[in-house]
Amino acid sequence: MKSPLLKLTSAMLLAGLVSKGAMAEESYTQLEPGEIAQGGNTTHYKKVNAKAFTHPAANMPFKQQLDFRIGNGIFKKLWVAAPSSTTASDGLGPLYNARSCMQCHTRDGRGHTPKANWPEDNAVSMFLRLSIPPQTEEQINALKSGRIGVVPDPVYGTQLQDFAVTGLQAEGRMNISYSEFDVELSGGQRVTLRRPAYKITDLQYGATHPDLMISPRIAPAMIGLGLLENIAETDIKALSDPTDRDRNGISGKPNWVWDSSVQKLRIGRFGWKAGHPSLNQQNNSAFNGDIGISTPYSPDPYGDCTEQQSACLKMANGNTELQEGVEASSKMNDVLLFYTRHIAVPARRQADKPEVLAGKKVFYETGCQHCHQPKFRTANNPELPQLSNQLIWPYTDMLLHDMGEGLADHRPEFSANGREWRTAPLWGIGLMRTVSKQASYLHDGRARTLLEAILWHGGEAETAMRAVKTMPVQDRDNLIKFLESL
Repeated sequence: MKSPLLKLTSAMLLAGLVSKGAMAEESYTQLEPGEIAQGGNTTHYKKVNAKAFTHPAANMPFKQQLDFRIGNGIFKKLWVAAPSSTTASDGLGPLYNARSCMQCHTRDGRGHTPKANWPEDNAVSMFLRLSIPPQTEEQINALKSGRIGVVPDPVYGTQLQDFAVTGLQAEGRMNISYSEFDVELSGGQRVTLRRPAYKITDLQYGATHPDLMISPRIAPAMIGLGLLENIAETDIKALSDPTDRDRNGISGKPNWVWDSSVQKLRIGRFGWKAGHPSLNQQNNSAFNGDIGISTPYSPDPYGDCTEQQSACLKMANGNTELQEGVEASSKMNDVLLFYTRHIAVPARRQADKPEVLAGKKVFYETGCQHCHQPKFRTANNPELPQLSNQLIWPYTDMLLHDMGEGLADHRPEFSANGREWRTAPLWGIGLMRTVSKQASYLHDGRARTLLEAILWHGGEAETAMRAVKTMPVQDRDNLIKFLESL
């Protein structure tokens, strides 16, 4: 059997990123060209601190940095309920999960799980997605066509919202409990994992549907999103192997999702299940669903309120002619989009240390690169010159993979089934705790360390996970050091 070290994907060869023999043993004695600059020329080399995820692309012209700062202002803006003395900031809710983008993405980093002893935390930066199986022929056909990805709960919509404006009750409360169990590793090591269980309490609008499906989601980091958006669709397709033709146990596939801007199916890129095809659609979904703000792309001022929440639909809204008949104008959306596209990825740290290079070798020999595809070259896009033709190192193939029963949410979304998740990018993962001390890992924050996150891998990643469990302790330590350098 060939070592995974030598199994080069056709996509990498076609893209000209590697040549035959490029992954030979000597690759681990020194850095590959461009490896430190994870975001290509957009990479920043500023001081590593809690602001490491807040800097603009390093190749951004000075004249565009004002747009970046204005977009950052929209990202941080605290929205208030309508009516308000300022029409540029009102329209919050009426039901919502956060008052600003920044509340979920702490300093543009990851969110966190609610603290058990802080009931007032109300799971800010984490929420529950909701949906039900199709109930009608119309819903069945809409799901098959891809025009919708889920069927919302008839009362509570597509996500549980645990905040409300004055005069209205929040929908309910997410409660998390954990059961712990130990996993034995080679060398006498033992790791305690925690398995979460979710329950919705304090429902204010009646019972949920009896077949309700829930999926916990924690806010991901914001770095490098414009670069991920600019990976050519053909390069992502080339990595797809839904029938496992090469018999390596990995069968990634794209999530085909509805792009409302062109009214057709496109490859999903954003969200834990790759449920949005573009950053603009992702931004507008968060604006409308998480904060309850209407935009030209989502003009309903009542966010995720449903027809059965009549009190919500009677609340005042902030739609105004001053904002093009909505609460956040197209100009606001444009500068927010510019900001979220151009947040820089930090340079790697200590990448040439012997133990880090040894960890990189373990990463490849274990087969992690089959899903966590190390590098791409972004497409040429004249409208986004700073993001074009960049050699980037995101460590994701942008595809869906079966991650096993342990991580399953049993909630389909477009073509993703209840066991599939998009490969999470690894760039910046070594700085998550630097940016936010509360940050945790995986889609629901159950993993408190990188090793815990690895040990939750199952399904297509089961073989790699078992290899990590049984490898020599020093190899495991080096693997973690490599991940911490990203």
